Amino acid sequence: MKAYDIVTLTVNPSIDKSTHFSGLVPEQKIRCQTPLFDAGGGGINVSKAIARLGGTSLAVFTSGGAIGAMLEDLIQKESVPFEAIATQSWTRENFIAVDDNTNSQYRFGFTGGVLTTAESNKIIATIFELQPKFLVASGSLNEGLSDDFYQKIAAIAQKSNSKLIVDTSGEALKKVLETGAYLIKPNVGELAKLVGVAHLEMEEVNDAAKQIIANGGAEIVVVSLGPQGAILVTKDDYEFVPAPNVAKKSTVGAGDSMVGGMVWALSQNKSLKEVIRWGVACGSAATMNEGTQLFKGADAQRLFEWFK
Repeated sequence: MKAYDIVTLTVNPSIDKSTHFSGLVPEQKIRCQTPLFDAGGGGINVSKAIARLGGTSLAVFTSGGAIGAMLEDLIQKESVPFEAIATQSWTRENFIAVDDNTNSQYRFGFTGGVLTTAESNKIIATIFELQPKFLVASGSLNEGLSDDFYQKIAAIAQKSNSKLIVDTSGEALKKVLETGAYLIKPNVGELAKLVGVAHLEMEEVNDAAKQIIANGGAEIVVVSLGPQGAILVTKDDYEFVPAPNVAKKSTVGAGDSMVGGMVWALSQNKSLKEVIRWGVACGSAATMNEGTQLFKGADAQRLFEWFK
């Protein structure tokens, strides 16, 4: 298998179907526009984001049934190299609909099918074989996968000296912190749960992130603030980057775009100040596009220049 500096892992990918309609009326047939289809799932979106910045990564993901075949075709059209792990369960679909009367967005997500023991072992064996410089584990876990699945990936990353970037939540993220990661990207609410408090004020974010770092959970904690921007914290540094003011059309994929921008910048040996700026630029650029299209490279470049 060809070596890649960046590998992304998506154990629970999806086909994202998006459309528009006018007026949400109970018990009435809602007429929708012709849908758009995009390959979705955390790691896949990160790989797509990296490609938009001119980088290359290998997307590792599960794929099952006719939906899985469609997923592979869509990723191929994105010119993203991939390794698909066949599953008995069909790949899931997500549905995103925008009401043009109110500009309200409705997002319907479905759970992924159960993976067999052999299939989950194949994922682990594939990651173990690749040993990239940067490994991104992003997105939700399928039903039936234990909360420590990403923790197993973290253990592999440690053995292969891969820098692990994790973007997930809940117990799966807590388990990763027990082994440790290079970078994690919680939002403020998720960060509060990680340090065992009900909520955090903005002035408490730095100390909470440093607590995770001091406990060996991560070397870098990037706290997403949504439309306000993001904060990057290390043992010695603190960097707040406000989000540029853009016309928002959709927030789908903004977090994955942010991760993609940061990983690409890390792979280019950018400073941490530039890393977080690229992350915010890509995340903000993604909100400028409708549906699940992520961002345009030119938009991300323009927003990055805005910070200078």
